[in-house]
Amino acid sequence: MSTGTRNGAQAPEPHAADTHDLIRVHGARENNLKDVSIEIPKRRLTVFTGVSGSGKSSLVFDTVAAESQRLINETYSAFVQGFMPSVARPDVDVLDGLTTAIIVDQRRLGADPRSTVGTATDANAMLRILFSRLGRPHIGSAKAFSFNVASISGAGAVTVERGGRTVKERRSFTITGGMCPRCEGRGSISDIDLAQLYDDTKSLAEGAITVPGYTGDGWMTRVFSGSGFLDPDKPIRDYSERELRDFLHREPTKVKIGGINVSYEGLIPKVQKSILSKDREAMQPHIRAFVDRAVTFASCPECDGTRLTEAARSSKIGGVGIADACRMQISDLAAWVRGLDEPSVAPLLAALRQTLDSFVGIGLGYLSLERPAGTLSGGEAQRVKMIRHLGSSLTDVTYVFDEPSTGLHPHDIQRMNGLLRQLRDKGNTVLVVEHKPEVIAIADHVVDLGPGAGSAGGTICYEGALEGLRSAGTVTGRHLDDRASVKKAVRTPTGKLAVRGARAHNLRDVDVDIPLGVLVAVTGVAGSGKSSLVHGSIPAGEGVVSVDQSQIRGSRRSNPATYTGLLEPIRKAFAKANGVKPALFSANSEGACPTCNGAGVVYTDLAMMAGVATTCEDCEGRRFDASVLEYRFGGRDISEVLAMPVTEAEAFFAAGEARTPAAHRILTRLVDVGLGYVSLGQPLTTLSGGERQRLKLATHMGDKGGIYVLDEPTTGLHLADVEQLLALLDRLVDSGKSVIVVEHHQAVMAHADWIIDLGPGAGHDGGRVVFEGTPAELVAARSTLTGRHLAEYVGA
Repeated sequence: MSTGTRNGAQAPEPHAADTHDLIRVHGARENNLKDVSIEIPKRRLTVFTGVSGSGKSSLVFDTVAAESQRLINETYSAFVQGFMPSVARPDVDVLDGLTTAIIVDQRRLGADPRSTVGTATDANAMLRILFSRLGRPHIGSAKAFSFNVASISGAGAVTVERGGRTVKERRSFTITGGMCPRCEGRGSISDIDLAQLYDDTKSLAEGAITVPGYTGDGWMTRVFSGSGFLDPDKPIRDYSERELRDFLHREPTKVKIGGINVSYEGLIPKVQKSILSKDREAMQPHIRAFVDRAVTFASCPECDGTRLTEAARSSKIGGVGIADACRMQISDLAAWVRGLDEPSVAPLLAALRQTLDSFVGIGLGYLSLERPAGTLSGGEAQRVKMIRHLGSSLTDVTYVFDEPSTGLHPHDIQRMNGLLRQLRDKGNTVLVVEHKPEVIAIADHVVDLGPGAGSAGGTICYEGALEGLRSAGTVTGRHLDDRASVKKAVRTPTGKLAVRGARAHNLRDVDVDIPLGVLVAVTGVAGSGKSSLVHGSIPAGEGVVSVDQSQIRGSRRSNPATYTGLLEPIRKAFAKANGVKPALFSANSEGACPTCNGAGVVYTDLAMMAGVATTCEDCEGRRFDASVLEYRFGGRDISEVLAMPVTEAEAFFAAGEARTPAAHRILTRLVDVGLGYVSLGQPLTTLSGGERQRLKLATHMGDKGGIYVLDEPTTGLHLADVEQLLALLDRLVDSGKSVIVVEHHQAVMAHADWIIDLGPGAGHDGGRVVFEGTPAELVAARSTLTGRHLAEYVGA
């Protein structure tokens, strides 16, 4: 009997396959991680917290997710791997228990003008097939509804070998595409103002061309003058029709100038290729200003901005064309698709319904499929990427999210939390990098990194249940239950900015007075019209400094010193002190180490295998030629200055022999936004999202302007950093500036002097001002979603 009891009490031996319930990381040293060892539970929701720059992304994205993707890539043949991006193995001793990682980050979707929400999610592809089957009149295959496929036809003779004989056959082909021939599927056309390209009262010799880079004695102008097509001494207004055509539109033609063979091309195609084909955000400021002056964009008159041919627009299902469907708000489009009942395309309708319902379920029902992908915010882009995973039948997958609450109103965060739980409950491991207490609250397991940022971070401060974090004494634990209180006294406005009849996007003839000289928060659910009101109604001209969410562009050669313009006064100071050229003190110019070309590392390409980067033996990673490092300023060489953290550099350039006021002003702004720990020469590619946002803010703080417009400046900021941001905003307002903030963070709302709340919903359910007043009045009224959530936050 006793034996039977004992045997009954014994638990069965677990199957070997069920013992792999942890992801083990040992000795992780990627970026600033300091030999981190951790065990992450599988099939649970783990949230990684810590101040911005503490090492969260380095652990989750650059170590766990990167190694998972690398191992998956290695399962393909060497031939296939040759076509895939090579991923280097992370700097870690042991990574065990990995599963397939699906990364859903905040990287923007492609900004190509042909990329839309519909093309990025395959919803357009399904709609095209639907219209090619059910549309009346029938105009052709799915290609006939695609604005990326042009209509082409051709005919000619082809030679084929048949039965030992050479036979010539006549062949012809026709492809019917949906691309509008006028705008080439872009939906808009650009017109160039010729008056901005040249002064027609002058001749070429007198410097008639006013395009940047076309100086009177420069090579570009010499090509026009010496081409033989034009009289360099005749004013452009006196040109004959043929001369004007040669000057503006001539196709590329070989000419000889000064004994050199060169290609001559008309001014307009030359400007289009050399300037207008580039991304506007990547242009230098003076070239960007020229483009804004010279080019006007208008909706294509032939297709009315739909991008499609007349034939594609004429084919309809129940009176609705594909252009009408793509213009609908997705929540309305989903309802229209649900009303279609056609057994012949039932599987297609089911898949399309699921995709469109996922848009609505994830809180993006206010978008339309024709919305350009490049105009989505980081948070919207991340949620669009989530759509293809929501209905997935895959289990035991690791989903990795980068601050999924970005750009979400507190009301929408509850819905996002439900989606994260849904993914976990299907048997997946969910890893989330997050700062918002509302998301941290649903974690099964919390990993807190720190204690500081940069070199002061990179260690595990706490791991375990959420309750233990509150009593752990870490920076996150201390601030987790912080609640900003509503101001007792608000500032008095010094004036007002009157907005009348605002109709951009979904705004409905909005009239509102934005007070000046105070801190104004513009609030509302995602898609309610906040950015449309602020960016569409406040012209970014003189006196307005606008800091939006567009990404910082920069390679591994870019760093805070180059991005902020700090390197310029430092190079000049070094050059003046040593009596040499400033170009010597740039690792991208004459001062670069010749072995590594100023990169500091030497890259070895190993074809389909991950490339290897080794520290340059000649400059030992310092990036400069040895002769340059002999020049000193304030007792330091240029590589030692670039290795300094911002706080140390700020003190270095403030006084004494190294005093440089121009450099000190920029460094003070970097300290003000909380980037004192970042070194001047740290590559931009290693900065976190929150650090890049603050670097951008610091750069724009130097712009001259009385009105600052900030779009969600708390993005990527830790709870402790939000306090520092609020202090910075207060300093800006107290110095006489007007600050307008588009924001979802309740701490910023509570701290504001005035709130403009838009809504009540998103898309066509929004676009109206539902409240104007002080935060205290909003809390007392509780008349809007924002008011109710703010009241709950401040405990009123």
